[in-house]
Amino acid sequence: MVAKQHLFVASKKADNKPTSPEVEDEDQQVTQASAPGPGLLSTSEPDPDAAITRGEDVEKQVTQASAPGPGLLSTSEPDPDAAITRGDDVEKVQDSSLSGEPVEHGPSHTDTPTSSAQASPQTDGALRIHTVLQCSCEIMTCQFSTDGALLAVGHTDGSIKVFSTNKWRLLHTLTDRDSITNPLPITSLRFTHTMEKHSVLLATYSSGSLKCWYVSGWQRLWWVNENIEKEKVVKVNKEESGEVVERQTLCLSLSPSGENAVTGGSDSAIHLYDLTTLQTTQICTASQLRTVMDGHCSRIFAVMFHPKKEEEFISGGWDNTVQFWDTRQPNAVRMLYGPHVCGEALHIDPVTNQILSGSWRKDDHLEVWDYSSGKKVTSVPPDPQGDSLIYACQWLGRDHIIAGGCQSNAVRIIDRHSLQVTSRLFDLPSPVFSVAICPSEERPKLVAASCGDQVFILVIDQ
Repeated sequence: MVAKQHLFVASKKADNKPTSPEVEDEDQQVTQASAPGPGLLSTSEPDPDAAITRGEDVEKQVTQASAPGPGLLSTSEPDPDAAITRGDDVEKVQDSSLSGEPVEHGPSHTDTPTSSAQASPQTDGALRIHTVLQCSCEIMTCQFSTDGALLAVGHTDGSIKVFSTNKWRLLHTLTDRDSITNPLPITSLRFTHTMEKHSVLLATYSSGSLKCWYVSGWQRLWWVNENIEKEKVVKVNKEESGEVVERQTLCLSLSPSGENAVTGGSDSAIHLYDLTTLQTTQICTASQLRTVMDGHCSRIFAVMFHPKKEEEFISGGWDNTVQFWDTRQPNAVRMLYGPHVCGEALHIDPVTNQILSGSWRKDDHLEVWDYSSGKKVTSVPPDPQGDSLIYACQWLGRDHIIAGGCQSNAVRIIDRHSLQVTSRLFDLPSPVFSVAICPSEERPKLVAASCGDQVFILVIDQ
């Protein structure tokens, strides 16, 4: 828990100064944007000199963030012309604790289903605990494969563990020399849409990396150092000058076709990639105009492509706005004001064309918006059993919402029509940073929620 209390310490001077008069309430914006991010259990004022990443001790992170670019297999300086590097020469890790070989574990071994002796989580309603995956370090994100056969778990030490959902056995640990020597947190995971099932996984790192892994082969296929990409843009753009601030890549989304990806980061910029050519096609930012807010002015913690529109995506973060983007434009095309997003807490329902947003605050922590107009549809009322400051939320089928966060340290399932809580996982020992819903039609009522160094596998009995 000590490491968690240092996560996402806010820097007012770096991230929360409004850049546009279009923001409705500057005082409110600065106050909310400087609130503690994921992992902090208090609302004390942040250290303005602290680094901001998900993961371990802040001082350690500052030191590691200045190391050579991620993905390097040596300590030499990164090649500025090789921001995108294929990993054909990546050595497989031979250490037994990090290998990707299937391993049978006893009840006392980590990385295997166990019962936690430190806490007594409980459920009510239709939710029940199927099993608990006990891992060796804290977890920042988890994601099911498209067929539901695998669950990938991203850790604060830069490793990714892949479990079989059949018997919940550890199959692989994905790591390279860079993540061993530069152990910075995984911030987002997405399985790609490929012909070969569950074979390719994209991962973002707080070091500023985007890596692509071949899961079954335990091999890194390619990687992107977004800090190198940023340096190139600064050199080309004559209007920009000064020191390049280290970017931490915090979120990721894939387009409906799987051919494009976007990442959001700590520098308020969004990087757009063509995954077929492995090229950066656009870096989306706010314009220099003072009369409009056509981009972010602080950290971005959530991005999502529209499930039915290849060229459109949304993003949210600390500046209390949700920005709407078109991949053919460098600036946002419109925005809505309100959500204070601190995790994977933006989700679009393709059926109703509504946006679900989760905010790290007590009031209006879960809100529903119309995608087309940007108008607010409704807000989920407070939970009498105790609300959470939201880190993660998603639409759960056509009739429910699932959300998790800190303060009450709970996962809640909410009826989207009555807006009442129907089921809960509560009395958790740590905040809930991530929730994942199994997309397989064969297992439609399977949910994963990360809490500290555990993943709770939940079943909805409905």
